[in-house]
Amino acid sequence: MGNKNNINRRDFLKRLGMGGVALMGASVLKPIETIAKTTLEEDIKPIANKMMTYRINHNTNDRVSLLGFGMMRLPSENKVIKQEEVNHLVDIAIANGVNYFDTAPVYHGRTSEQATGIALSKHSRKDFYVATKLSNFSPESKTTEGAKKMYYDSFKNLRVDVIDYYLLHSIGGGGENEIKERFLDNGILDFLIEERKKGKIRNLGFSYHGDVKIFDYMLSLHNKYHWDFVQIQMNYVDWRHASITKNEWGGTPDADAEYLYNKLTQMNIPVVIMEPLRGGRLANLPEDIAKELKAERPQSSLASWAFRWCGSYPNVLTALSGMTYLRDLEDNVRTYSPLESCTNKENALLERIADKIEGYPTIPCTQCNYCMPCPFGVNIPGNFAYYNDKIDKRIIPLPDKSEKDYNSRVTEFQNGFYKALKQEETAMKCRDCGICLAKCPQKIRIPNQLNRIKEILNS
Repeated sequence: MGNKNNINRRDFLKRLGMGGVALMGASVLKPIETIAKTTLEEDIKPIANKMMTYRINHNTNDRVSLLGFGMMRLPSENKVIKQEEVNHLVDIAIANGVNYFDTAPVYHGRTSEQATGIALSKHSRKDFYVATKLSNFSPESKTTEGAKKMYYDSFKNLRVDVIDYYLLHSIGGGGENEIKERFLDNGILDFLIEERKKGKIRNLGFSYHGDVKIFDYMLSLHNKYHWDFVQIQMNYVDWRHASITKNEWGGTPDADAEYLYNKLTQMNIPVVIMEPLRGGRLANLPEDIAKELKAERPQSSLASWAFRWCGSYPNVLTALSGMTYLRDLEDNVRTYSPLESCTNKENALLERIADKIEGYPTIPCTQCNYCMPCPFGVNIPGNFAYYNDKIDKRIIPLPDKSEKDYNSRVTEFQNGFYKALKQEETAMKCRDCGICLAKCPQKIRIPNQLNRIKEILNS
């Protein structure tokens, strides 16, 4: 290691003297495309003037950064990951204390694991924890041989000998029969337990979406399998409104995040948070709601409120953020370097805001893209994102046809819609085949919701 450029993070921070370094200015908040593609740690400046907040995993004594890097929404062009930009984001994240990187075999057209492995391979193995999943959704991957192949492929893709955090992916949507088919009857869970005993897996858990009965069933197996951690969707809206949202939109009966978190905490199981921004929606709030938060903390981003809220719960090991742009990484690092927990007053404010948000009839799409591709070319997340944006801006729901602004609001919706989406991607192309339904972890009745958009387009 004679090359002076190959310094480790401890030496890097010591050289910088983190305690006395000034905050970087707003001019740095620009898309990653505009940044020189250096990969030398000594050329990377600190984002915050204090250290990242860490949580200790009592199972392995891992010192995990409260901010986790979700590798699902990586920078790309024409669906191809921009590897150099991923490398640079990862370099900056590690230099600023982020050490938890979460991916899966099915993310980003099945290329996220490879991109993650390339980006992490230049760093010392002690500087990061890597998490991936058994995403055995297809018939061939549910077999013992298919599931084992996916497991072994993850090591190759990630370029590691040990996986720090391994998850049974997306538990809950298909009921107990699916759990038995994917993990029990084929013997794969017993195999993974043996792999943990051998040290190939350091922490074994599952990610949960869907029916709360399945969540409770999985926890009933804790004494047998000993879950080292569980990943749940948790944010200040879903804390008490998740089940309401699911029922309103026709989804599977779900539990509020408050129930999930408290039950895991009672069982002393560490929590990993996904969707702290609810698919980005809590970073893009309706104007009237955003004003309330800005009045309380003028210099804070909307996203920082959501991350501070999540981090305020002590059993949260890490909160994942899919950071496509440097500006997002910078904002999140500042939020957790160090964490400033929410006060009682701020919690009360967020609770009132959550109640308001649930008064908006949005579609609970988190832009995860699991429903894609559509066999008829519909850009399902794109349609829902546009629809939700127009709800936030109060263009819809439409008033009664007799109201004087009805036609102008329909026209505004339609004109913007055909600018935002290609003709071949619109809801009008939906044939109600239902293939997307089984794929959606939020259990949204996707064809029904696309019909809402069709009705406005046909008005």
